[in-house]
Amino acid sequence: MHRIVLQREIRSRASHKALSWFSSYNLFRSVHSLPFATVEAEGISGSQPAEVQNLVQGKWTGSAAWNTLVDPLNGEPFIKVAEVDGNGIQPFVESLSKCPKHGLHNPFKSPERYLLYGDISAKAAHMLALPKVSDFFTRLIQRVSPKSYQQAFGEVYVTQKFLENFSGDQVRFLARSFAVPGNHIGQQSHGYRWPYGPVAIITPFNFPLEIPVLQLMGALYMGNKPVLKVDSKVSIVMEQMMRLLHYCGLPAEDVDFINSDGKTMNKLLMEANPRMTLFTGSSRIAEKLAVDLKGRVKLEDAGFDWKILGPDVEEVDYVAWVCDQDAYACSGQKCSAQSILFMHENWSTSSLISKIKDLAERRKLADLTVGPVLTVTTEAMMEHKKKLLQISGSKLLFGGEPLENHSIPAIYGAIKPTAIYIPLEEILKPANYELVTKEIFGPFQIITDYKKDQLPMVLDALEQMHAHLTAAVVSNDPIFLQDVIGKTVNGTTYAGLRARTTGAPQNHWFGPAGDPRGAGIGTPEAIKLVWSCHREIIYDFGPVPRGWEIPPST
Repeated sequence: MHRIVLQREIRSRASHKALSWFSSYNLFRSVHSLPFATVEAEGISGSQPAEVQNLVQGKWTGSAAWNTLVDPLNGEPFIKVAEVDGNGIQPFVESLSKCPKHGLHNPFKSPERYLLYGDISAKAAHMLALPKVSDFFTRLIQRVSPKSYQQAFGEVYVTQKFLENFSGDQVRFLARSFAVPGNHIGQQSHGYRWPYGPVAIITPFNFPLEIPVLQLMGALYMGNKPVLKVDSKVSIVMEQMMRLLHYCGLPAEDVDFINSDGKTMNKLLMEANPRMTLFTGSSRIAEKLAVDLKGRVKLEDAGFDWKILGPDVEEVDYVAWVCDQDAYACSGQKCSAQSILFMHENWSTSSLISKIKDLAERRKLADLTVGPVLTVTTEAMMEHKKKLLQISGSKLLFGGEPLENHSIPAIYGAIKPTAIYIPLEEILKPANYELVTKEIFGPFQIITDYKKDQLPMVLDALEQMHAHLTAAVVSNDPIFLQDVIGKTVNGTTYAGLRARTTGAPQNHWFGPAGDPRGAGIGTPEAIKLVWSCHREIIYDFGPVPRGWEIPPST
């Protein structure tokens, strides 16, 4: 039976010319047989360290200096990254300078490249759908940004679906134009989506595959030439993905890939002067880049994300489970993680908090449902807890202790999922507000409650926040939803009883609102907003009216 199924599969592949590139390889034997891979995810160790290279002007290169990364689970040196310093950026500057402002393609230039990228996306989507390939990337993500297998696999799945969504003609549909009749015969105005040309992409550690792939491909679809920098702690994931994309037909000269520290990348941006830079990461760096690059940026920065539970108490088990997932999956290291929970007084008398506590306490390091925090130390999180508990009326609901029996290095954080209750009135006091709404990129949340007539106070607390990424309004009461949604601004807001703050941008826009620099990800609208600008071309062919004479000056 197995042989018959395999024969059918082989015949099916042979009948699809678009996938003929694949049929000469057997990808089902082992990870070592993956034609693009240069590492084995589970084989990376101190005795067999992996190496991460740079890509510039179509060639993979090393570096004069190698930065050694330690395994976030045991502190063992296990990856060597070829980091470029300030003296090594010139090839990257030259590479970007070769790309004109009108891009590598646009609706008037090399339109066949829209088809090329539809084909590349189809092939890459097919590759990521193969169990051996998806497992390879899932486990590689786990090695550098430890999270549960299901959470890591979700990242691969979303990336695969994104590539699938933009296969075939979908890339050129992104460049769809429109025409408007003119004032006279022969005149017509056309609006086009136009690339920026040389661009830069900077992405964080927490989604080492999903964020860089979605933004990179969006940039390429629209005709730009990007230089891509991923946080060095996790850049091995994207380096391997770049090799997969090359295998699927991506021209090697179309993308540069650099490993460097922030200072070097800032120098590269200042010297190469990209026409647009996409930055995903902390608000502090985002604001610095906005100044340095004179506003030529799109930002998806930090999010102190809120959830409001409305007056209708239903499905307590389900709501508790979603709250646990939103706050503590990936150890809270999502820019969409639930940072603060506002409970209507009706929920305060339910079993919600005890259920969230039970769910949080079943998380364990053994299956990475809780794990190392890569940007905040244990000491820093414990100190933040201490300061919060000094606020009048505050109390520790659960957690608040370091993880036990682990070998996570001290440079990273390791605490149990934590929730602290703070009264709403205290949150709104100027002396407390900044402290309470400080984003802790780890398994840490604030919980408060409000009475029926205190909803305006909740909305006031939301109005004072500076980052407006994701949010959730958990209620099936349409009047309540209308009131809250109408008076808030978060770019990706979930509404209804099943609302959450975290969710993959496979089929919907993901990004902040309320800021003209805000970037989106995941949808045609996001790609067009971030990676293209509007160009208007007015055709005016005539004819000139018979008997026309030069009119008086005006």
